[in-house]
Amino acid sequence: MTIQTANIKDAEEILALQKLAYKSEAILHGDFQIPPLVETIDELKENFQTYVFLKATAERKIVGSVRVFQEDNTCYIGRLMVHPEFQNRGIATKLLKEIEKRFSCGRLELFTGCKSKAIRLYEKLGYMRFKEEKPTDNVTLVFLEKTR
Repeated sequence: MTIQTANIKDAEEILALQKLAYKSEAILHGDFQIPPLVETIDELKENFQTYVFLKATAERKIVGSVRVFQEDNTCYIGRLMVHPEFQNRGIATKLLKEIEKRFSCGRLELFTGCKSKAIRLYEKLGYMRFKEEKPTDNVTLVFLEKTR
């Protein structure tokens, strides 16, 4: 498995992975209108203007991805995902550690649904909860940060 910077040519494969990977989050929260599931290919491609996308590849296909942008001293991490068949192999951890290695920001921030199993991973890696928001009746978002 390798981690590399993704480019816009990877957009369709990343979007397909995203829709597959985020189905479990939608089921947990009882909401299939969460942003990762309704994002269009044009919206994702537009995000390549702002975000750095990383991809984890195995067997010549993208099995994990994450996007990040830096503003001032904070890195905003989004859409960390791993293909369901490749979960629990440390890929999400490797993607997050790659962000921490590549970016020198003093603070990293991300969010996830309150029922997400990923919260344990984030806390294990030193991220701490700092606020919650409720954008819909079904979803409460937990925001986590890590300072260095």
